[in-house]
Amino acid sequence: MQIISNIALISINETLIVQLISFLIFLFIMKRIMFQPLEKVMEDREKHINKVTEDIADSKRALIETEKQIDMEEAAAKKEAFLIKEERESAGSEEADKIFAVVRDDIAAMKMEADKKVADQLSEARKFIQKESETLSVAIMERILDRKLV
Repeated sequence: MQIISNIALISINETLIVQLISFLIFLFIMKRIMFQPLEKVMEDREKHINKVTEDIADSKRALIETEKQIDMEEAAAKKEAFLIKEERESAGSEEADKIFAVVRDDIAAMKMEADKKVADQLSEARKFIQKESETLSVAIMERILDRKLV
């Protein structure tokens, strides 16, 4: 038996071919069992991330559109409220003017009635004073003349 000494790290013989074939079979199995499912999961995740990103962008656009619509509705509501406020203020002013006119008429009527009562009382007082003054003047003349007047 002869001892073969080989200093080279790799010797080219049938074991190298068997090892190469074994390595290729290992690569094929690894690709089928591990890499393809892993690539599929990575691809599914990428699709999911892209879908979520698109959904976020769509939601942002919808949010912006909704905000614009809300702003427009708010502006319309404010304008309508302002118009209603102006209508109510003008209606209130008209009603107040009517009430003031009625009150002025009532005050004028009350003043005229009070003036009439005062005038009546004055005329009665004048008549009373006239009678009293006549009676008093007759009494004074009778005392001064010392005789009775008829």
